[in-house]
Amino acid sequence: MGELDRIWNGWRAQYVGAAGDRVPDLEGSVFSRILASGMSDLEAHVVHRGVHVFALMNAFPYTSGHLMVLPYRETPSLESLTSDEATELWAMVTDAVRAVKEAYRPGGVNVGINLGRAAGGSISEHLHVHVVPRWSGDGNFMTSVAEARTLPEPLSLSAEKLRAAWPV
Repeated sequence: MGELDRIWNGWRAQYVGAAGDRVPDLEGSVFSRILASGMSDLEAHVVHRGVHVFALMNAFPYTSGHLMVLPYRETPSLESLTSDEATELWAMVTDAVRAVKEAYRPGGVNVGINLGRAAGGSISEHLHVHVVPRWSGDGNFMTSVAEARTLPEPLSLSAEKLRAAWPV
């Protein structure tokens, strides 16, 4: 089998283009560049902000509702987090799980971190925790026969649902 393709709608190209156009320089991770871009939280698909960490929709989601929780500070490892960052990170991951469960009613939720490139971390220089809603049998025939994945809603709608479901 080859590499997995994704089928995207037009809104996807607009999102990627806008993020790239507004980045003042190419320093730092894509997450740091998004934060420095000047985009609003709605444009950047930021779901929630805390003091030390924030939740952001994954631009390449496994399923609708796939978001990430990460520190504002670019750091590659759990052990490099300050105690305040670590405490807020895990509290926000818990809130993200609650929001995903409320907004999507999944059968389960994957929570995971890929620490380093060898572990599958595509943006390993900026620690991020994935929160992914899952359903029994949620792999569809498109993945099996066409090495592609279809998504039923745009990131903006996913972000809107999760903001509305975010615990207060």
